[in-house]
Amino acid sequence: MPGFIFRRMPDTYRRQSAPGGVQIDKTRPRPEPGKKFKPRKPRGKCTLLRAGGAEQAPRGTGAYCVFPLPRTPTPGIYYRREKMANDTYYLLTLAAIARELERRRLPHRCTVALASGLPLTSYGRQKGSFKKYLLRSPQPVKYRYEGEAYEVTVEGVWLYPQGYSALAMYPDLIAGEPSFLLMDIGGWTVDMMRLDNGSASAGTCRSLELGMIRCLDEAREQVLRDTGLSLTDAQIERVLSGQPCSMDEEARGVIERQGRQYTEHLLSAAMEAGFDLKALPVVILGGGAGVAARNLRESDRLCRVIPLTDSRINAAGFERLAQQMAARGITQ
Repeated sequence: MPGFIFRRMPDTYRRQSAPGGVQIDKTRPRPEPGKKFKPRKPRGKCTLLRAGGAEQAPRGTGAYCVFPLPRTPTPGIYYRREKMANDTYYLLTLAAIARELERRRLPHRCTVALASGLPLTSYGRQKGSFKKYLLRSPQPVKYRYEGEAYEVTVEGVWLYPQGYSALAMYPDLIAGEPSFLLMDIGGWTVDMMRLDNGSASAGTCRSLELGMIRCLDEAREQVLRDTGLSLTDAQIERVLSGQPCSMDEEARGVIERQGRQYTEHLLSAAMEAGFDLKALPVVILGGGAGVAARNLRESDRLCRVIPLTDSRINAAGFERLAQQMAARGITQ
C-alpha cells in the first residue's frame, strides 16, 4: 500500500512540490530528529485533496489529506503498522466511498455498509476496536472530495480475515484439497495460515516481515552497489512483473536475480515456520503474488501452487461475503 500523509489545515498555508508531484504542507515545523510527527486530529468536517489537485480546502474546515505519497522516506512521513493509530485510514475510507459512489453513479447523500478486512494474525484481537474505529460518531459524515460535497451514513461494518475471504471468489480452486496453505504477500508482511477441510486453523497463523517493500529495498540497494544507478520503485516493480521498461540491461539482470532471491527466502521462511510446501498445496495472493509466482522454479519441488495475482481480490472477497450474509439476514 502506498504511503499517505495526514495534516491539520492551517488558516493560511503554503504548498510546495515534493517528490512525485505531491503537495506537502511546509508551514508546520518539522519534528526533531528521532521523534515522529504526531498529526492533529480533525475537528468537524474534513476535506480530502488528491495529489496535484488545484482546489484548496476552505479555511478552518478541519483536516485535509493528500495522496498518494512516494514510499521513499520523506521528513514528516512515517509508516504505521496499526491502522487505528491515527485518522489516516479513516480519511482514506471516506475517499474510497466517494470514488465508489462516483463509479456507480449513486447519490452523494446516502447510507452505506462497509466490508473490510484485517490480517489473519490480528483479526481476533482487533476486530472489535476496528469496527468501532469505522463506525465512529457523529453520523452522517459530511465532507468534500475533489470539490464535491458528500453526506454519508455508515450503518454497519462487515469484517473478515484478509486472504481467507479472497477464496470466496474462487471456491473451485481448492475443491478436493483437505489441507492447504494460504499465503497473503502484502507490502510489509506475509501472512500465512493453514486450512483443514475448508476451516481455518487459528493455531497455524504466522506473520513474517517479508513483504514486497523488503524486496524492493533490497533490489534498489543491490542495483546501486553493482551499477551506481538509482532506480525508482515503479521501475523495479515493472521489471519484477516482467513488463517492458527502458533500463540498463545490467540493472535489469540484478533486479531479476533479486526477485528470485526474494522468492527463495520466502519459501525458506515458510518452511521454517512449520509449513512443508513440498507436501502442502499453497494459495498465493496479495500484491506480491505475481512476483513470487513468476520466480518459482520446478527445482523448488513444491506440491502445488495456486497464484491469485489480482491485487483487488481481497476487496472483492469482502464484498461477496457481505452480500451473501446480507441475503441470509445475518447482521454485522
